[in-house]
Amino acid sequence: MAAKSPSLPILSIFLLLLFFNSGGTLMVASGQKTWCVAKPSSTYEELKDNIDFACSHVSCDIIRDGCPCSTPYTPINHASVVMNLYYQQMGRNQWNCDFRNSGLIAVTDPSYDGCQYEYA
Repeated sequence: MAAKSPSLPILSIFLLLLFFNSGGTLMVASGQKTWCVAKPSSTYEELKDNIDFACSHVSCDIIRDGCPCSTPYTPINHASVVMNLYYQQMGRNQWNCDFRNSGLIAVTDPSYDGCQYEYA
């Protein structure tokens, strides 16, 4: 019986673990799409600070009530959306997703339902 290949979510988790175990240096292939999201372990204060910081540099209308990424109305969702906006608009550099070590670079598109994460 042939071995089953790992699914995309398992591969993404493997890449994140590799990222953490390699001292935080994630190498991606040329042309690889990347997004910035909040670490699940981020505190409410970190998420709020990240939202405030990102929204002082980019338009955050996308998370306003009634807009595509306003729901779910959770700090981690809103922080991830605006952190990605900042990351994309500032050039997709690793340091643009650091957010005092509370951001992660994802290689899987985090878009959902009607919320399309920007990719420049």
